[in-house]
Amino acid sequence: MIGTDLRATETDPRRSPGRWLALSVLVLAVLLVAVDATVLGLATPFLSENLKPSGTQLLWIGDIYSFVIAGLLVSMGSLGDRIGRKKLLLTGAVAFGAVSVLNAYATSPEMMIVARALLGVAGATLMPSTLALIRNIFHDPKERSLAIGIWGAAASAGAAMGPVVGGFLLEHFWWGSVFLINLPVMAVLVVVGVKLLPESKNPAPGPWDLQSVLLSLVGIVGVVYAIKEAAAHGLRWDIAAAAVLGVAALVRFVRRQLRIRHPLLDMRLFRNRGFSGAVLADLLTILGLSGLIFFLSQYLQLVQGRGPLEAGVAELPAAVGAVTAGLLAGRAARRFSVRLVVAGGLAGVGLATASLVVLTENTGYPMLGAVLLVVGVGAGFSFTVTADVILSGVPKEQAGAASAVSETAYELGAALGIALLGSIVTGVYRGFPTPAEVPAETAAAAHESLGGAVEAARVIPGQQSAELVAAAQEAFVDGLRIAAGAGAAVLLAASVVAWFLLRGQKLEDGSEDGSEDELKQLVDAGH
Repeated sequence: MIGTDLRATETDPRRSPGRWLALSVLVLAVLLVAVDATVLGLATPFLSENLKPSGTQLLWIGDIYSFVIAGLLVSMGSLGDRIGRKKLLLTGAVAFGAVSVLNAYATSPEMMIVARALLGVAGATLMPSTLALIRNIFHDPKERSLAIGIWGAAASAGAAMGPVVGGFLLEHFWWGSVFLINLPVMAVLVVVGVKLLPESKNPAPGPWDLQSVLLSLVGIVGVVYAIKEAAAHGLRWDIAAAAVLGVAALVRFVRRQLRIRHPLLDMRLFRNRGFSGAVLADLLTILGLSGLIFFLSQYLQLVQGRGPLEAGVAELPAAVGAVTAGLLAGRAARRFSVRLVVAGGLAGVGLATASLVVLTENTGYPMLGAVLLVVGVGAGFSFTVTADVILSGVPKEQAGAASAVSETAYELGAALGIALLGSIVTGVYRGFPTPAEVPAETAAAAHESLGGAVEAARVIPGQQSAELVAAAQEAFVDGLRIAAGAGAAVLLAASVVAWFLLRGQKLEDGSEDGSEDELKQLVDAGH
């Protein structure tokens, strides 16, 4: 049954253990993307030393991946609905592995930015396909909630594995090795996925509208670029032009979707208050968190002096909390309410982030670990339930497009968070006073990034070196505190939004026998 068309499994969807084996393949795809997203933060100091990017180039390396993914997710989700989600997933996995090699052997900041952009193109095929396949494989609502919880737990586990595995690699190999770990995961995914994954697609999808694809790409990338550049450099005529072009393209995109017979994205989905509320909550949450997460690895390494592996292990509480909460989220939302679980989770994340406004260079790990644990638990509850709300609110034929909207909100929030909160950190950092007698050339390099300051300090005398690094670290932490306050405000606003927009929202109930018990039986039986 595993290798047959999905329609065969629909006749008795609860009795086939193949759906859980298929889920294991989807988990590999999630791990592939999650590991790649988090491992870059640890590699940043080494990348800075080797490629010597400017501060702006470093931000582009960090967020171009998310920009491209955000611009293409809706198009790729719709493409999967048309040509088959399994086909798109496996094709994207092969491309993701191949482009990872290009990232690993980049020889300049410009080449790295292009390689990360291409990785974003490949990555855009993966996440919508995994969620859409879950929607079509698991028909029982309680089983689907558990499957989404496992999917979310895998993303969190990948976020944890990235720093730990990446830290180990960085202590023994060169920075490019963190991208090569994608290759074995991709190989297993493709070989096993060919056998285990059922194919599914919209039986009457209509043509793939290339004009809509272009409009969505230009619109999202144009708007995000304008916000990023305005936050970093202030408003200029070229930035204003990008904003106008992006907004115009998005307006044209929406009008076109409402007019054509087979839209790339059915805009009527947003008439559902629960769907819109879940999407908006996801976007605001990631916006509030992502910029801080991007800089936290640099804080642990370049301010507190931890090695890459130690820094990766230090970030584990967030993943542990997210995995645990993700597996319990569906049950909690049915017992209490969707809006209580989502809004409460986001409030917890916001308050934990707010506590970082008292961060110093010498803050002890117990506080950092506690903050990360609360962030993980809150995010695990929120993201799992909102993903369930988004998937449950659409027909399974549109699962790819709906999943893409969810992932677009995530990636757009990540890009905006890195751009806006990252620009706060960078802006404050660049204003630090250079100690006397430090050469102008060295001072200029030090003001580009904290990694640049540590590297530049190695070529000047001991006392000057120590003063330069201390001044740079202090400025970096000052920026991080301000960004934490801004991020907390966004997260608490997201909690309020979720409380009002998710009012009355419920998760579907499944059949009486629990999916958790059936999964345990499958595991015990050796499946």
